Amino acid sequence: MTISIWRYSHLALAVSSFVFILLASVTGIILAFQPISEQMQPYHVSDLGQVSLAETVAVFKKNYSEIIEINIDANGFVSASVFTEDGENLEGYFNPETAQYLGEKIKPSPFFQWVTNFHRSLFLKSTGRFLVGLFSFFLCLIALSGLVLVIKRQRGLKQFFSKVVNENFIQYWHVVLGRWSLIPIIIISLTGVYLSLEKFDVLPQEANGHHVNFETLKASPVKPISVFNSTQLSEVKSLEFPFSDDVEDYFILKLKNRELAISQFTGEILSEIPQSNFQLLSRLSLNLHTGKGSILWSLILAIAGVNIIYFVYSGFAMTLKRRKSRLKNKFKKNDCEYIILVGSENGSTFSYAQVLYEGLLKANKKVFISELNDFGDYPNAKHLIVMTATYGQGEAPTNANKFLDIVKDMKPSGVNYSVVGFGSLAYPDFCQFAFDADESMNSRFSQFLKPFTINDKSIESFQKWVNKWSKKAEIPLSLALEELQTKPKQTKKATILSKTDVHNQPDDTFLLTLKSKRYQRFQSGDLLAVYPKNDYRERLYSIGKVKGHMQLSIKFYENGLGSNYLYNGEAGDILKGKIISNTHFHLPKKRSQVMMIANGTGVGPFLGMIDENKKHDIQLYLGLRTQDSYELYKSQVEGYLQDRKLCGFQLALSREHHKQYVQDLLLNDAEKVAKLLLSGGTIMLCGSLAMQNGVINVLETICSDYAQKPLSYFQKEQQLKMDCY
Repeated sequence: MTISIWRYSHLALAVSSFVFILLASVTGIILAFQPISEQMQPYHVSDLGQVSLAETVAVFKKNYSEIIEINIDANGFVSASVFTEDGENLEGYFNPETAQYLGEKIKPSPFFQWVTNFHRSLFLKSTGRFLVGLFSFFLCLIALSGLVLVIKRQRGLKQFFSKVVNENFIQYWHVVLGRWSLIPIIIISLTGVYLSLEKFDVLPQEANGHHVNFETLKASPVKPISVFNSTQLSEVKSLEFPFSDDVEDYFILKLKNRELAISQFTGEILSEIPQSNFQLLSRLSLNLHTGKGSILWSLILAIAGVNIIYFVYSGFAMTLKRRKSRLKNKFKKNDCEYIILVGSENGSTFSYAQVLYEGLLKANKKVFISELNDFGDYPNAKHLIVMTATYGQGEAPTNANKFLDIVKDMKPSGVNYSVVGFGSLAYPDFCQFAFDADESMNSRFSQFLKPFTINDKSIESFQKWVNKWSKKAEIPLSLALEELQTKPKQTKKATILSKTDVHNQPDDTFLLTLKSKRYQRFQSGDLLAVYPKNDYRERLYSIGKVKGHMQLSIKFYENGLGSNYLYNGEAGDILKGKIISNTHFHLPKKRSQVMMIANGTGVGPFLGMIDENKKHDIQLYLGLRTQDSYELYKSQVEGYLQDRKLCGFQLALSREHHKQYVQDLLLNDAEKVAKLLLSGGTIMLCGSLAMQNGVINVLETICSDYAQKPLSYFQKEQQLKMDCY
């Protein structure tokens, strides 16, 4: 399968280093708990930023006859080496405010020492150290290539943390966890590389020792050491005391940004060594890599380690899935009449193509299946079937990125073709590449069927397309759809609040209102997916958000799977479903003028948009059969007109009075429609495909006669939104 350079790099790096990554992650998770266990020890004192070094030195001198040194570690614990009046040497932790001895210094457990040595070098000494640094660098490259893939998937850096569509559990969490773990993983890998370079003396060494002019040293006048007074313990790393009372012996004070040699008599700074950037980076790298001094960061490191293990698993799982979808053919391409061309980024589209391929073989047809980038001459081809997903911002999948150019170089022929697009309505560029492929092929081949789109891998939609194609091709097909069947995932409960009586409606239509605390982020225009038999059979219904609840307008069919499931529920009953974000059909935020056109139950999402309207100038054109059909929506529409949420309303009745359709109303208001489009307004269509076709024809005429621009111009400006069925 063709793989992009970024995906190939991501995979190649992971394959070449996954053993190390697993070992480093497991040991890293264990070691993340070492600083946590240290922080839990009872040696923590009050804020070191409130205690001066002078105060600590004074209290230590008062309580002990001799002080060797005082240290402050990354945990903020104060340790010291002192001698008591009895000549006893005390080493351990002390209270810096009282000089009280608190206990012996923490000794790393043999277990943590063993894990640390293994983590650092795999017990291979210098060779292991080198490998650790190398694979840490690989881990950084894996993270960066993953970053590029996520940015491409999310359609830009600005959308990096936007919602990820859950099309596959493993892939979904690979992306979501990858986004949140990206920064910690890059920090872990870069600091690992830095520490390895430091171990091999690749980085500049620390500055030389202090240069003190002993001939100029003075023992008087004796003064308090002012630098001790101005230095807080939070700034101190260590303080070494003079070995004797000789003037040649002095204090060595190591701060976080410099090191000082200080006269024990005059308090004069005899020498100063500024800390280099490399020393600062070394300390920072060590603390960031190990989590020393911070329970929170240690936990983040542990979680990142767990996520890395998951990435190894999920990455290989996705790779194996793609490999399973590798194409095998029974016949040679030059002998086949039916050619299936597949475009897929993650491999899921191949499973549908494979089922169709096997169905055609059962029908005794010679069929060849290939990737879109391998499209070429097929001497005996009669039918080309393109089955493709869309990637990124309406772009081609990686294995189809050359297809449009290939088609341009093809000679026109009478070969029939059909395009099937796979995608998710949660993305604004739903199946865009499928439409691009159809437009390109239309100039070279004969369109057998119009482009057909399949949302969220719907098996029902796929079956509908297969039925249409097989009927027109006069080829009876029996497909093994059970191979595609999966149970619905991530469904949530909703409570029925109310339901109208379908028997009082001449059009067998009813309104259903649902409430659920779990559905908080939906908008009017989104879709509710229900699974009446708790299997792969999915039914989608447009949602209107009315008074914060879901309102659906549903056509009842006596043998309808979805409509029966929804109508048979009573107030208080629980239904299960899931929201599918339909962003391309939301009320436009930046366009104040909106013309809504609907027929039948297509008015459902519009009622929700109008209910929430606060600033838009909305005109509604509604097509129904009879005046009685309008009774179902009358109270809502009149209420919206009265509240000025709806600025204009026209009703077309196809079976009474003048027997009009909505397109007739639009033609009567042709100048008004053209003016709205020219002023930047939006037209929204929802209802049947027959209505959509009629309205589109009228709009094309209006745009040509009154706007002097084709309808396609306004479509490119995203002034036409359609959600028809």
